[in-house]
Amino acid sequence: MDLKDKVIVITGGSKGLGKALALCFLKDGSRVVVCSRNEEELKNLESEIVGVKVDVTKENEIQALAEKVVSDFGRIDIWVNNAGIWLPHKPIEETDWKRAHDLMEVNLFGTVYGSKISLAHMRKQGFGSIVNIISTSGLDGKVNETAYCASKFAASGFTKSLMKEVDGEKIKVFGVYPGAMQTNLFDENKPQNYDEFMDPNFVAEKIIDNLKLEKPEEEIIIKK
Repeated sequence: MDLKDKVIVITGGSKGLGKALALCFLKDGSRVVVCSRNEEELKNLESEIVGVKVDVTKENEIQALAEKVVSDFGRIDIWVNNAGIWLPHKPIEETDWKRAHDLMEVNLFGTVYGSKISLAHMRKQGFGSIVNIISTSGLDGKVNETAYCASKFAASGFTKSLMKEVDGEKIKVFGVYPGAMQTNLFDENKPQNYDEFMDPNFVAEKIIDNLKLEKPEEEIIIKK
């Protein structure tokens, strides 16, 4: 896929992997729109990037974002569902399950709403790609990560099902499973091996390289 002049939307794009992806797309000549629920972070974006304040757990805000992009740019070529949150590792009985509800709202339903709404626009225009950033935590259960893994397993199952739903259309759905990265996700409580985590720029380049292939892999696992 040639990314020049493609219209890209990235949720959770003001920092971490989302911002790294935005900058990579820019290098390839794409037109990039990112959203974040933190308005202050949007002020620190490069001038070429359009930043919009959006809470991905609110379907009406995702709808408004998609309509703005189509109004401003005429289409959506690639929609990246990247927004995600995390909980510090704790045994199940010590996990804050109220916070886990919020985790599921962002990690699963943020992905669902972004996919549903962008897909509706892509079906009208007859083409497009949806990229869901999941996690290797959506592939294997992990000790003391019951809530986070559950959210990512759910996002993975949703993505695999959506792939089948668009089969035969000129719309592609991709599932991306990165390992741990050095991002603000872990600001609350950095794991002991944080220094061994991947650079988000490395992960972003792997994702972009796959999209640029003539036949991109539908699912990619990214590890060191």
